[in-house]
Amino acid sequence: MLRRWSRGEVLCREADRSDWVAMLRGGRVKASSHTASGGEVVLAVRGPGALLGELSAVDRAPRSATLTALEPVTALVMALPEFEAYLQAHGRVAFLLMRLLTERLRDADRKRVEFGAQDSTGRVAARLVELAERFGRADGDVIAIALPLSQDELAGWVGASREAVSKALGVLRAAGWIRTSRMSVTVLDLGALRARAGLPG
Repeated sequence: MLRRWSRGEVLCREADRSDWVAMLRGGRVKASSHTASGGEVVLAVRGPGALLGELSAVDRAPRSATLTALEPVTALVMALPEFEAYLQAHGRVAFLLMRLLTERLRDADRKRVEFGAQDSTGRVAARLVELAERFGRADGDVIAIALPLSQDELAGWVGASREAVSKALGVLRAAGWIRTSRMSVTVLDLGALRARAGLPG
């Protein structure tokens, strides 16, 4: 079944016991969690082709994150019993799901290392590299990222204050590596950003 959500609409909430898995067909969502003090921590940004709700499909535990549409979203939604039956009937798909979960575990491990090893500017650079590589539109050496994240959301993603993120963006602009405008970032030197983030070239 194809479902649609508007920008800002919640697809599911952390700790919910919803009974579906979805594949994003269009638009992007953020996965986030809330701290005891009420702050938001952005865990990931998912785009077209991403599978949503797969952890709850595997262990039947409550949702581990809140999913919110960053822009208008369409997704193909399947009830959990149908999804389980499909996996049992198609072993290769089950293997691909295992590979997806492994990739996400490795990504989470990289981010934990990054948090301990990089300052806020390095972490902002790393997230911009990720967005550029996954969602950017290249025009020669320049990569445009339509960024439907507020600075508060970006701060929640890199684990820093809004002020630290604003300062980091200023440092990267002053270095000539990015150009920013409202809800968009243009990457002018991806190699330099990767180096600042401590990522392999």
